Amino acid sequence: RERVPARHRLRAHRGGGALAPENTLAGIRIAHRLGCRGVEFDVMLTVDGVPILMHDDTLERTTDGAGPVAATTAEQLDWLDAGIKHHPAFAVSPVPTFAQALRLCSELGLWVNAEIKPTPGTDAATGRAVAAVAGVVSTHRVKNPAQNSPPAIVLSSFSTVALQAAMTASPALPRALLLGETPTDWRALLDSCGASALHVAVGVESSTLHDLCASGLPVACYTVNDRQTADILFAAGVSAIFTDRPDLWTAGEM
Repeated sequence: RERVPARHRLRAHRGGGALAPENTLAGIRIAHRLGCRGVEFDVMLTVDGVPILMHDDTLERTTDGAGPVAATTAEQLDWLDAGIKHHPAFAVSPVPTFAQALRLCSELGLWVNAEIKPTPGTDAATGRAVAAVAGVVSTHRVKNPAQNSPPAIVLSSFSTVALQAAMTASPALPRALLLGETPTDWRALLDSCGASALHVAVGVESSTLHDLCASGLPVACYTVNDRQTADILFAAGVSAIFTDRPDLWTAGEM
């Protein structure tokens, strides 16, 4: 099997992994500086329907705000700091919109995995909104192949409802199904939302992982934070890993 450089197979988890405030532009920039070719981040909706980068349903853990994301407007989010709780060096890091994150990834030439992260009851709406924004970028890429700026985009989610809505909104966008446990009907779930790849937890049994990789589908693992585990997974046929520690692979080795 041809050896693929690690930097082509690393996806910085939640933007920059543990090295920066999650789901921020600062994290995306750090991942790029470390040599990553791709980033993963979470996208959910504000109360006024704007896709923004956020993992939790509430604001307290990662910002200086409080309350549910689903009850907050995009304008209100503009006033929040998404960096100060990680480290004072990242103070005044805004909560980015999905569109802003895609523009930055375009400038940096980064591959994008956007995880559709619905707040309760918004699965279909979030899938549609995320796919609509991503679809505009993807269409621009197809119509302007000489321009390398628009990023390649994959949409992933644990929610088959969100992925089904994304498929309806932008059918040409690639989709990946996220799995914690690996159910026996995983192929039916995959087919139900038109997904062409699987993203599975790093703790999946080796026999199950072997079967998944042998299926011919691209399989990626989350969240892998040591090189030994990564090497084992790559040897088993995993195509990519999501990591909080992209710094463990130096530029020279990537």
